[in-house]
Amino acid sequence: MKKITPVFYISVIVTALFIIWGIIPKTVLPHANLDDVTNVIQAFLVDKFGWFYLLSVTGFVVFALYLIFSKYGRIKLGKPGDKPEYSYITWFAMLFSAGMGIGLVFWGAAEPISHFHSPPYGDAETKEAAKNALTYSFFHWGLHPWATYATLALALAFFKFRKQSSGLVSAILEPLFGNYVKGPLGTLVDFIVVFATVFGVATSLGFGAIQISGGLSYVFGISQTFLTELIIILIVTVLFMTSAMTGLNKGIKYLSNLNILLAFALMVFLLILGPTRFILEMFTNSLGDYVSNFPKMSLRMAPFDGENAGWIKDWTIFYWAWWIAWAPFVGTFIARVSRGRTIREFVLGVLLVPTIFGALWFAVFGGSAIDLEFFQHANVIQSINDMGEETALFEVLQHFPWATFMSVLSILLISTFFITSADSATFVLGMQTTGGSLDPSNKVKFIWGMIQSGAAAVLLWQGGLTALQTASIIAAFPFAIIMILVMISTIKSLKEEARRIEMQKK
Repeated sequence: MKKITPVFYISVIVTALFIIWGIIPKTVLPHANLDDVTNVIQAFLVDKFGWFYLLSVTGFVVFALYLIFSKYGRIKLGKPGDKPEYSYITWFAMLFSAGMGIGLVFWGAAEPISHFHSPPYGDAETKEAAKNALTYSFFHWGLHPWATYATLALALAFFKFRKQSSGLVSAILEPLFGNYVKGPLGTLVDFIVVFATVFGVATSLGFGAIQISGGLSYVFGISQTFLTELIIILIVTVLFMTSAMTGLNKGIKYLSNLNILLAFALMVFLLILGPTRFILEMFTNSLGDYVSNFPKMSLRMAPFDGENAGWIKDWTIFYWAWWIAWAPFVGTFIARVSRGRTIREFVLGVLLVPTIFGALWFAVFGGSAIDLEFFQHANVIQSINDMGEETALFEVLQHFPWATFMSVLSILLISTFFITSADSATFVLGMQTTGGSLDPSNKVKFIWGMIQSGAAAVLLWQGGLTALQTASIIAAFPFAIIMILVMISTIKSLKEEARRIEMQKK
């Protein structure tokens, strides 16, 4: 286990302590259990600093768009002669699988139907509420999350492949803080990266296990119990650890391509078998609303309206904090697979392709759910409320032909997304705790893989997924400050690189 850094030992100890804290019964710590403490901290951050999350993520969007049109767009993420390691299709598949994965399948039908019944403003269950439901789903899963990922991923790729730095997030800050990042300051930054990654991914693995279990229960009548979820986690752990051991160019690459094929097939099936015209018209209309209202939605707060303020905190600010918490994991992985691309090519690819695909996904699944509720009076939301949000996708599919086939395809898709998310996170955690190694040892990846699965299993057992999800959002607050510093440092370094290129030409 060579190249092990202090970040590894600190992160393993702290994450283990958090997991132990999470499983201690509330009767033992009635006012100091993980759930209560993290909820208090999260409520304080969201209430007092919601504006900070909104401005920060909007700043990442502005930064990414600026790079597309700036003179730095021609700079390559690597040496001048470097060629991209992966084809466009494989590259898109890998970043999409890491960046959205389980969440997109989980919320594809559940979020739009929820907004339809509890809209961001106006009356519920109206035509206007239906339009806003899709528009805000586009908004929450569109340019803002991908700009957040792109900001960190571009900085990591530029410093790693162009400047030959270590590949750690702390190394990006060297132009600002000099050698201080090689001491306690750098260790703290890299620990926050690992902390956010572990808890963010563990929560998603829990969601994946719950949804697979819900699907098996809905389709085949298998009891949705903790034992079922534990067996799912054990099986998937074996699969993703096997994939992780085979390396980036085999396991993750092939599974990511499979993810895209399965996701595309499922989406096309429902588009054809579902209300096709309604879906495409809703997609077109909502996309237009998203583009035309983009600035207003990006900076929307409700200082005079308590009800709307609650919706913004529960959805938009929650999501923005969540994307920031996921940025270390997704950003590191995207950076690793993007060597050889120009900055303009990189930002356009990371922003546009996943955003358009995600919008179409929500239009197909969310649009189908809204059509069932609005025109068919199928009372989808009541079924979801009775059985849980994890069954939203299966509840929608059962109203269309080939329901069983599409449900089985969905379970398979969730499983492959589950594997690639855990696989990618294992690689990232290994990289961040071995000094930026692009090929961390299998022993390190094994340890992090077991920690992730163990955390997900223990939290499911205790019903503590919400607490751990909250913990990752708390980690987003200091990391948002780190990302602002990353933007400043990247611009400073890009200016120096542009001057160096000009001098070489002269």
